Amino acid sequence: MTNTAIAAHQLRKSYGDKLVLDGIDIAVEEGTIFSLLGPNGAGKTTAVKILSTLISADEGTARVGGHDLAGAPQSVRAAIGVTGQFSAVDGLITGEENMLLMADLHHLPKAEGRRVTAELLERFDLTEAAKKPASTYSGGMKRRLDIAMTLVGSPRIIFLDEPTTGLDPRSRHNMWGIIRELVTGGVTVFLTTQYLEEADELADRIAVLNGGKIVAEGTAEELKRLIPGGHIRLRFTDPAAYQSAASALGDVTRDDEALALRVASDGSQRELRSVLDLLDEAGVEAEELTVHTPDLDDVFFALTDSANVPSQPAQSKETVR
Repeated sequence: MTNTAIAAHQLRKSYGDKLVLDGIDIAVEEGTIFSLLGPNGAGKTTAVKILSTLISADEGTARVGGHDLAGAPQSVRAAIGVTGQFSAVDGLITGEENMLLMADLHHLPKAEGRRVTAELLERFDLTEAAKKPASTYSGGMKRRLDIAMTLVGSPRIIFLDEPTTGLDPRSRHNMWGIIRELVTGGVTVFLTTQYLEEADELADRIAVLNGGKIVAEGTAEELKRLIPGGHIRLRFTDPAAYQSAASALGDVTRDDEALALRVASDGSQRELRSVLDLLDEAGVEAEELTVHTPDLDDVFFALTDSANVPSQPAQSKETVR
């Protein structure tokens, strides 16, 4: 059984007359990656700042790492690490000095600080660059150093606020590997991102934030099923088999010229098995079967355009089976 690492209820935050968070609920289980997805200005960073004690909510309650956010902020801070959109690395000193400074801030004994620094620099492939000024580091190296600094205090919960912003594709993929390793080690990750692929690739659960409200939440697959337009496409080379399949499947969209049938589907294994069973009973076999499912891009644009699932099918993507 997992325990809840982060639990927030009805968080609200306004800046002047601008309502940024409008009563959001968040629950993140220990040892998982939770992604808060949303467009610019949706309130993602505000949510991170509240949950990491950097600012206070106007209303609502939260517990982080088992500690009450309002009643025990110091205990919350001792349990978490935070990496923002912009690197906290000091470019005027070396990577090693940045790490040792962080160790001092965590009141680690000198020997312990040096040991932890050496281990983390090696873990994040920064040992060779350790003695060089951080200003000479590439974007990806600075991000790795940033996260390494966050881990000096051995936090069990890490807030990563758009950690791959500005990185090239290779550096982004390297960062994904680092994030997965953190979770394998038992760390809970609260990730905000604008990159749909990133949330799809990493997150155990995703919440879509728009207009200050969470408009949908679930696994990536659950969110994809919110969008209509998923279907199974069957193509035949034998006209007789095509006709038999159409009769057996019943409610289908026909393409007589291409000898192709389209069956509405949510992309689940159960529905695919049902279609295949009906074909078996009819004694026919499709030449080609493809499953078309909306992807996270479709979900994101549908939900953030109107905060509602659209009535028109989203453009679907194909997976050949």
